[in-house]
Amino acid sequence: MTDTIALREKIKESGYKLVFIANKIGLTYQGFLKKLNNDSEFKANEIQGLCDLLRIDTGEKEAIFFCTECR
Repeated sequence: MTDTIALREKIKESGYKLVFIANKIGLTYQGFLKKLNNDSEFKANEIQGLCDLLRIDTGEKEAIFFCTECR
């Protein structure tokens, strides 16, 4: 499960719009929102794309995308 709050904070810090991020990782805006809201899961290549784009390091990656007690 994705820690949506932490991921949204990283997105806010980046200054990128959700549509831009979705396009960069190969998703539609609606598809990205579903994954962002935990209605479906991010694929490995999408996670890597987000990490590269948002400068998420390995520790943050584990905490955001593989959390067991998400906020």
